[in-house]
Amino acid sequence: MSEAPVLFRTLPCRSQAGGESLIGVATLNAPATLNALSLEMITLLDEQLAAWDADPAVMLVMLEGSGDKAFCAGGDLQQLYRSMREHHASPQAADPLANSYALEFFSREYALDYRIHTYAKPVLVWGHGIVMGGGIGLMAGASHRVVTEGSRLAMPEVAIGLYPDVGGSWFLNRAPGHTGPFLALTGAALSAADAQFARLADYRAAHTDKARLIDMLQTQEWAKAPAANHEHLNGLLARLQQCAPPAPASPLREHYDLINDLCASGNFGDMVLRIATLESEDRWLQKAATALRKGSPGAAWLAFAIQQRAKHLSLAEVFQLELGVSLVCAARPDFAEGIRALIIDKDNQPRWQPASLADVSETWGEGFFAPLNLEGKTA
Repeated sequence: MSEAPVLFRTLPCRSQAGGESLIGVATLNAPATLNALSLEMITLLDEQLAAWDADPAVMLVMLEGSGDKAFCAGGDLQQLYRSMREHHASPQAADPLANSYALEFFSREYALDYRIHTYAKPVLVWGHGIVMGGGIGLMAGASHRVVTEGSRLAMPEVAIGLYPDVGGSWFLNRAPGHTGPFLALTGAALSAADAQFARLADYRAAHTDKARLIDMLQTQEWAKAPAANHEHLNGLLARLQQCAPPAPASPLREHYDLINDLCASGNFGDMVLRIATLESEDRWLQKAATALRKGSPGAAWLAFAIQQRAKHLSLAEVFQLELGVSLVCAARPDFAEGIRALIIDKDNQPRWQPASLADVSETWGEGFFAPLNLEGKTA
């Protein structure tokens, strides 16, 4: 297989209008890192999606991951970690805009996510295997999101001192009931059924039916109008879902009433206390509570606070808000410390600053939202 980090190909298909018609397929090709997104991958994807959008021969776009383990496990954090360490040691450590790599990485990643959210042509994501963080950023905005029996989705950023970004402040605000803040605070893992219930996936299919789907895409007669093609693709995926085996029960749906009760007050401190001290014999709930207790207290505060601020913002405004907040996260200690503890040194002993929720002051928290002059500096 090619060593290119993203593989692009076009497949011939049928069109009601005649002439050449194509399906654009992008394959994330970094299986050794579970297809984690590097800056190069983000740039390649954005450029090719723009080209396919402008090409009248392309009827729809499909995104997939190389290998059977993951669609995309998130962002490639190695270079981002190095850039943060260098920035923290520099005379410009107090300036979040001085980390040029973080600025380029986040601005390009969010621009790509926004492009997918607003793409006119159908975008089909085959979300098999692990889909986390930046992978959910790619998937959440797609018009047709497919999960399989092997799909495992999560936004576990609080564990590394970040918050659910890549539009998470938008789509978690639109999850049922109070599941949005619960998922942001705990990073709870989602199955295929969970993902559909949380409105992060549209259809469920057997992974073995992927080749059959591609054949269906190539034999479908596509229209010139994108709106009609969205409907055509809905029909194909609905047929495929009918052939999928029954999904196991959704823990998110099973515990929906309890989650709503835990988060009903809307008060951050009360919510965290109730989740973190939850006593349950259910393993899924136990893992969620443990993840909150072990995660960054400051990142937990931020994960809740940014959802509150984003409630009435447009999608474009949410991405602009997240860009500034993510740059402040990169300038502060917890994000780099979380990556060090979980990914670099793997000692699983992060030293969070602040060390507890009691140490999170309002002034410290509001610093995440201090205005940054991003004009002319974003992708």
